[in-house]
This record gives sequence, structure tokens and C-alpha cells, in this order.
Amino acid sequence: MKRRDFSKQLVIAGGSVALSKYIPDSTESIINTNILPEALKPGDTVGIIAPASSFPPERIPKTEANMTALGLKVKWSKNLHAQNGYLAGKDKQRLKDIHKMFKDPEVKAIWCIRGGYGCLRLLPDLDYELIKENPKVLIGYSDVTALLNAIHQQTGLVCFHGPVGSSTFSDYTLSNVRRMLFEPLDQQTISLSSEQHKEVEPGFETYSIRNGKATGRLVGGNLSLLAAMTGTQHQIEVKNRLLFIEDVGEKPYRIDRMLTQLRQALPLEEAAGILLGVFADCQPGEKDRSLSLREALKDRLLDLKIPVAYGFSFGHITDQCTFPIGIEARMDTKRQLVEILEPVVKV
Repeated sequence: MKRRDFSKQLVIAGGSVALSKYIPDSTESIINTNILPEALKPGDTVGIIAPASSFPPERIPKTEANMTALGLKVKWSKNLHAQNGYLAGKDKQRLKDIHKMFKDPEVKAIWCIRGGYGCLRLLPDLDYELIKENPKVLIGYSDVTALLNAIHQQTGLVCFHGPVGSSTFSDYTLSNVRRMLFEPLDQQTISLSSEQHKEVEPGFETYSIRNGKATGRLVGGNLSLLAAMTGTQHQIEVKNRLLFIEDVGEKPYRIDRMLTQLRQALPLEEAAGILLGVFADCQPGEKDRSLSLREALKDRLLDLKIPVAYGFSFGHITDQCTFPIGIEARMDTKRQLVEILEPVVKV
């Protein structure tokens, strides 16, 4: 295996050598001034893109029905149905669709039809200046985590971690989307879904790993993507942030591994607090010699000595809240809520 030159990170003292956490050169380009997209209104046109994996045909009518429920018109991207193995077309096709939707004055918001895999491949070639000059709502989750965080860090545009276009839009999901994208409120509160309390499936419980309140800018998304971004020029900034994390279909040892990667690459102890969503289907098998999900999370996060709570209403679940990335918020582990402390869209 070819070794990289880590000489810039070596600190030699007292005859011993310590390896500092890797910090990409481009962290200096992280933008700390937010750009708010315009609030949506009924009748606006939303552009639908597939920036990651391809999708089955039944997602088209479902996505159109979801947009209609919000009073929005739909504009499909040119390469929406392209395929390249497990990707929704070549990288250049998916990039072209993103850039075209940002540039199109008719399009007021850009909604990802699904996640899957592929967004990470696009980050080096995104036209961040074009996006910055044409700010508008961008929303999705799962693999879209890569787009949301990279675009916010490079441009300051507030992006939205919320349902993809073909998600099942429950009343809770719809209500959260409307409040975030359509109503330019100064402050708002995100509470747990009432339906979540009725769930009996493992992983839907709520509990605190370390109680407390914390305030900071929201950042985060899918754990697998956050881990994959570490060590690159697009790794997230966590200092003084409220970090929100979720994942799906990962055994506890894999959750452990990814959290360990984040701990060793990022100063997680300097985060303001950590919000854990619902980690659906992340329990060990009956015959696995394993920590439980709860034990693994506690083992990796308790000693950070910052507020950490599990079970907020986001993740690969039906009832999803919408988080505005880059916006100042306050978490309260005992009350199990997140307060958004400033406007997330503008009139």
C-alpha cells in the first residue's frame, strides 16, 4: 500500500511523534455567512433531479403527487431517467442537471427524487459560484447529505435535510416542510412526531446519552456519508455546531466504526451537541455477539461530555422533520425538541 506524506501533521516532542487530526487545506474556504433561499409559495415550480442512484418508475407519480400536495408545479430534469449501472447517469449528466436547475429562473426549488449513491462523486466538479449566484431551496436526505453540506460550506447557502421527492409524506412530514420552506418565521420549534411514540419496532425509542441544552449551527445528515467525507476537502466543520446524525441498515459494529472514524478525524468534543435520529434496522442479529445499538452509541459518544440524545424524528422513516443546514438552533434533551432560532428562508 502506498503511504501518503503526513509530514505536515507530525508533531515531534520529547522524542515521541504524535499524529494530529487531518485538516484539509480547503477548510479555510468554509463560508460562515448564510445565504437564505427565497420562501416557496403555491404555484411555484420545483425542479426534480436524480443526483445519485436511478429509481423505479413508480417514484415518478408518487413524487408528482407529493409536489401537488404542496401546491407546487413540477419540472423534470433532462437526464432524470438516465442510467449508468447503479448511478442515475454519468457524473457529467447529473452535474449538468444540477447546474441547469440552479440557473433556470423558472425553478424556485430543487428537490432530489431519491438518494442511494453517487452525490459524493460530484462534489469536486460542482460550480459553487453558479450556485451562490442563484440561491434557491435544495432539499433531500441520505446520500444527498454530501451535496447539502458541501454546498453550504462552500457558498453559505442554507440547504435542507428533509424528505426526498418520492418519500411518503405523512402529515408530520408535510407540516414540517411547509413551515420550513413556505413560512419565513423568525423562530420555530421541531418536536417529536406523535406517531413515533406509538412505534414498537426497535430503534424508535427516545433517550438521552448525556442530558443538557446546547446552541449552535445545524450540520449533519447520514452517518455513512459524513464518515466518507472525512479526510477530504469537503469534510464537515463540527466546532460549535449542533451535529445531527442518522443511518439505516447498519449493524452496531459498523455504526461504531463510522463514529470512531469521525472521532479520529474531527474534534467531536468541540461540537455544541449531537442529535441522533432514528437508526432504523440497525439492531444486531439474534445470534450476533454484539453491543446493542444503544450500547454502541453510548460507548462512542458519552465521554465527549456534550449533550447527546437519541430518537429525534428524522432518518429513513416516514415521519421526517426538516433541518435547515447552517441555521442557529437550540437542542434540549429533556424536552426532546429543537428550536430554530432564526429565519431559514426569506420573502
